[in-house]
Amino acid sequence: MSEKWDLRFLALATQIASWSKDPSTQVGCVVVGEDREIRSTGFNGFPRGIEDRADRLADRALKYPLICHAEENAIMHAARVGVSLKGCVAFVTWPPCSRCARSMIQAGVREVVYPAGCEIPERWEEDFSISVEMLKEAGLTIRAA
Repeated sequence: MSEKWDLRFLALATQIASWSKDPSTQVGCVVVGEDREIRSTGFNGFPRGIEDRADRLADRALKYPLICHAEENAIMHAARVGVSLKGCVAFVTWPPCSRCARSMIQAGVREVVYPAGCEIPERWEEDFSISVEMLKEAGLTIRAA
């Protein structure tokens, strides 16, 4: 895809991230097929039917077991409606964590694009490093745009 389309899809992922009710981190994901068609989207949030109360969102120890990451939500939504993500490109507002990298590898995503210059919180740096190595080893392309 061209740089113009990369930036468009990253801008859309940023817009979708704003739908998250998480007060500390908002992440968005847009998964795109080979003809630039949007196959699925996701943002970080609780699963369907789980109430996203402020007390749950404010307590990391309670929030982390409940929350679905943006990439997971995009993958699970695609599975729910019967859309294949094999050979697609995932545009995400942050590099994926190892949990999401595993899911994207298994879903058949071929490339992951994230914004150049995004600041990674120190608590996630080691996990993102593991994620990048996993994606590369599995043959996915990961790049900043």
